[in-house]
Amino acid sequence: MSVVIIGGHERMETQYKDICKRYKCKAKVFTKMKTDLKNKIGSPDLVILFTSTVSHKMVHCAVAEAERSQAVIERSHSSSASALIGILEQYA
Repeated sequence: MSVVIIGGHERMETQYKDICKRYKCKAKVFTKMKTDLKNKIGSPDLVILFTSTVSHKMVHCAVAEAERSQAVIERSHSSSASALIGILEQYA
């Protein structure tokens, strides 16, 4: 399963990837807006939006790409490791 995480804290980026690896998921993490974010998202199975730490522009871009690739979109206000684990428990 491929997962794209939008938002969160930069210092947690490797921890997010490690957690996804434990659930046998490939993860891409974008904590900041990139110029070509639209092209880098690809076509994941699940898009996780950490809404408290992400800009509206980034959310809009991610949601548009997720809908285009028919990915599941999960929103979480908390960007903690336990929030990510809870989401992955549900989908992976």
